[in-house]
Amino acid sequence: MRRSDKYRFYVILGVLVVLQFSARRWLGGDRVAPDFLLLALLIYTIRARPGPSAVAGFVVGLVRDALTPASFGAGALAHTLVGYLSSWSKAVFFAENLFVNGCLFFAGTWCRNLAVALASGKLKGGMLGWELLVWSPIQSLTTAVAGVLVLWLVGRRIAVRLSDA
Repeated sequence: MRRSDKYRFYVILGVLVVLQFSARRWLGGDRVAPDFLLLALLIYTIRARPGPSAVAGFVVGLVRDALTPASFGAGALAHTLVGYLSSWSKAVFFAENLFVNGCLFFAGTWCRNLAVALASGKLKGGMLGWELLVWSPIQSLTTAVAGVLVLWLVGRRIAVRLSDA
């Protein structure tokens, strides 16, 4: 593996973070647009150990919470859980399969939305069901499609293994 391959991985993660704050508003509202910040976290976590993945999730969650101070802490908790569990899941599933990664992106987004909704306490009764059964699957699907496209377009360029990270 060339030395520049490791840096490409971080450049791609950086591009996803920039997309979160620049292009996301043109892809639909907050409920349907892909979450590029979570996607960057999930791409990182499937290639890292659970401990660093949980720390990365906590940092991403704090960044998200800084943008929505009304439910401060809910995003940090949700992203930490998703980061840890997605990293752990690579030991159970074959992480280099594009379909499995798409399913991981879908499940990670949906679980994050569930954890944020429950931890923030903003949604109650029918609103919680509406959020989890309608809006969250739509956002999970758009995030999974965006993630599969990213991995398909640059998959060979970000093939960083555990020993290289």
